[in-house]
Amino acid sequence: MNATLKKNADAHLSRYLTFFIGEEQYGLNITSVKEIIASMNITAVPKTPSYIKGVINLRGAVIPVIDVRLKFGLSEKPHDVNTAIIINAIDGVLIGFIVDRVEDVLSISAANLTEAPRFGTHVDTSFIENVAEVQDHVIMILNLKRIFETNELIDITSIEKKQEQ
Repeated sequence: MNATLKKNADAHLSRYLTFFIGEEQYGLNITSVKEIIASMNITAVPKTPSYIKGVINLRGAVIPVIDVRLKFGLSEKPHDVNTAIIINAIDGVLIGFIVDRVEDVLSISAANLTEAPRFGTHVDTSFIENVAEVQDHVIMILNLKRIFETNELIDITSIEKKQEQ
């Protein structure tokens, strides 16, 4: 491949942090990822949905933490050495997402991205932004903002504000 063609192909690369929930591999655009931390003590917040595990204090910032397994309707899993919290910014609010294990940062070409599959009106896949084909693996690229209903995101934001007071 000549230098001009290679440069044009590289211009369409995006970087994604990949991680696992159970046996499924997911990806997040690296631009929204602020930090990856090991599992730590989470302070429970009463009267919140089960997928909201509570809040953490990260260098003075109070951050709500979501268990992605529970949000996706999977069973809770005890934290182990691989469990991580991915800190993301959603609409200017930092939110932590508990994942089973962080895998890698991959550069994925736009040519390797396809639209998310549609399973009809009874299955919500709106939170899957794209599907990436990398070698023999399928990686679901998530849009974390779409994982939540509008009122859920407002509730999570209010948790952060209440804990800071």
